[in-house]
Amino acid sequence: MNKTKMKLSHLDLQHDVRVKFFDKPILQQLFFELTLNCNEHCWHCGSRCGDVKMGEMSPDEWKEILDQLKEDYKGSLPQINVTGGEPLLYPGFEEVMSYAHELGFKWGMTSNAVLITPEVAQMLKRCGMNTISVSIDGLPETHDKIRGLKGAYKRAMEGIQNLIDLQFVEHIMVTTVVNHQTISELEPLYEILCDVDIDSWRVMGIEPIGRALEHPELLLTNEDHKALMEFIRNKRANNDPVTYGCCHYLGLDYEREVRDWYFFCMAGITVASITVTGDVYGCLDIDRTQPGVIQGNVHERRFSDIWANEFKAFRRDRSADNEDCKNCKSRKYCMGGAFHTWDLAAGTQRLCLADALFPDK
Repeated sequence: MNKTKMKLSHLDLQHDVRVKFFDKPILQQLFFELTLNCNEHCWHCGSRCGDVKMGEMSPDEWKEILDQLKEDYKGSLPQINVTGGEPLLYPGFEEVMSYAHELGFKWGMTSNAVLITPEVAQMLKRCGMNTISVSIDGLPETHDKIRGLKGAYKRAMEGIQNLIDLQFVEHIMVTTVVNHQTISELEPLYEILCDVDIDSWRVMGIEPIGRALEHPELLLTNEDHKALMEFIRNKRANNDPVTYGCCHYLGLDYEREVRDWYFFCMAGITVASITVTGDVYGCLDIDRTQPGVIQGNVHERRFSDIWANEFKAFRRDRSADNEDCKNCKSRKYCMGGAFHTWDLAAGTQRLCLADALFPDK
């Protein structure tokens, strides 16, 4: 069997599994948005975080949610992923995450790592953190500029090293969001990260969501997308732990070449999120101002009830809503693409990579 036929057989199998997941979703990852407050102001932030003044749930409220999850999902607890904003700015961080650890939850964090001093690294060890994704978006000057904080790169790299020194984190990932101006820095950044004892490097393109909508000049061109895929594929050919993000169908040339498996948007199917205000929905990158994305609120209903009885818009083939998608040869495998870049009101996909990666397929 040649590679193309093998990929098609895998994709056909995954399509069938995906349809079954629509009927019987399995919660595997649950994101806790502890705060929208952040010490950085990134150009591409999907949640528009920064100096945000918004009522946050108390540690006791988060602990009550954890108690309910422990009761409702005993034997198959989802992994908790804490994010923000910068989650370490949440005043009750240690109290909540220590409690999650005591209850037996595995948990990870997305962080800019600026606040991970040796003392904070010790705290994270006490709390039982399993995984972390740290954002490094370019070389030092570029990273600081994108993130709006002088010295952010230096402090983030020190934070990563503080975690490495304690040798307790199961997986340390660096995540890099590439834009049109920074794609030329991938190779020198790769050389730097080769000397850092991380477990993987996730590289992804800037997405047309959140604050990035104010910077259209930063969006990747078709040539940029192609160059990004070739960069990742070449590194993986050398067995380097470089991977593309989970978003977007990439066509037969790149599916399974730039990440471990095939595209499958898991928002509302295996992944859910609880926002700072207690709203429940899919992936935290989804524009929450769109109609129909909020599925309920944990102050009004138990999370497990919302998960079991809502998310109808997530558990279906969205390609049926758009003429271009309906006529696409890749419809079966893409199903409308990533939910976080889907415009629900217009029924269109803001970022389809077909023209860039498989225009003739």
